[in-house]
Amino acid sequence: MKKISILIPCYNEEASLPLLYPELAKLMDAHPNYDWELMFVNDGSADGTLQQLRQLRQQDPRVNWVDLSRNFGKENAMQAGFDYVTGDSMIIMDADLQHPPTLVPTLIEWWEQGYDDVYAKRLTRGKESWLRKHLSLAFYKILQSSSRFTVLQNVGDFRLLDRSCINALRQMRETERYTKGMYSWIGFKKKEVTFEQGDRLAGASSWNYRSLFAFAIDGITSFSTMPLKISTVIGFFISVAAFLYMLYIFIKALFMGDPVQGFPTLAVLILFLGGIQLLSLGIIGEYVGRIYNESKHRPGYIVREFNGQKPELK
Repeated sequence: MKKISILIPCYNEEASLPLLYPELAKLMDAHPNYDWELMFVNDGSADGTLQQLRQLRQQDPRVNWVDLSRNFGKENAMQAGFDYVTGDSMIIMDADLQHPPTLVPTLIEWWEQGYDDVYAKRLTRGKESWLRKHLSLAFYKILQSSSRFTVLQNVGDFRLLDRSCINALRQMRETERYTKGMYSWIGFKKKEVTFEQGDRLAGASSWNYRSLFAFAIDGITSFSTMPLKISTVIGFFISVAAFLYMLYIFIKALFMGDPVQGFPTLAVLILFLGGIQLLSLGIIGEYVGRIYNESKHRPGYIVREFNGQKPELK
């Protein structure tokens, strides 16, 4: 009997879990021909999420939970899930029911037909502001144009991964993670399934514009060196323009006797070139900071408990 794991990262999902679990239990009971595992990763929740998971474990042995020592972020919480799931395949879902469990049988059907990565593409984005929606689309276009592989638009973490994909992702231990790019980077046989994204039924999203902007920077710098190339090109053209302007001023002053403009021209040039230099240094600093973090070789997460037990040291 094949085993299917469902990975659900949780951060302050106390209100969502009582709504989510019955839907998942209904799904598992309707497909007894598979061995099921629910793997919840508690990413340092400050509410009663962990207590909810303890209760679910007591009433259903198919429920497993990993409790991280603090909030490490969704990317690292998913990495913990990759390490702990035991299924022949894994389905990644959010805990807020925006990813409909009713789509899971369709994902499994395509997996049974030989696809390794069955990803769900959003037809709609639920209750999302116009600004946030268009900023997200712009980010995907920028990432696609600056990457050497295909980056799927309107595709998140909701997908089914075969064990071969899981093992490949487990080998990627970088701490500066952008998992959506990793799905594309590892390759394998992929299949698209569309769905209507629902609205969050309980709780509040922890993603604000600041965290989304930081996430976008992580995505671009993790899978592209295009910002460095852009700063190089800008620096080259500014240098050429400055040289040509210097010749123009020199010839004008030498042969036409036109006095060189003083402070205003000098101030504008200094401020402009200084701003370009600071921008370039900022871009370089982003990459240097990621190199610095990677050089420490710290783990992406630390587990405090697994199903109420202290984890074994590996």
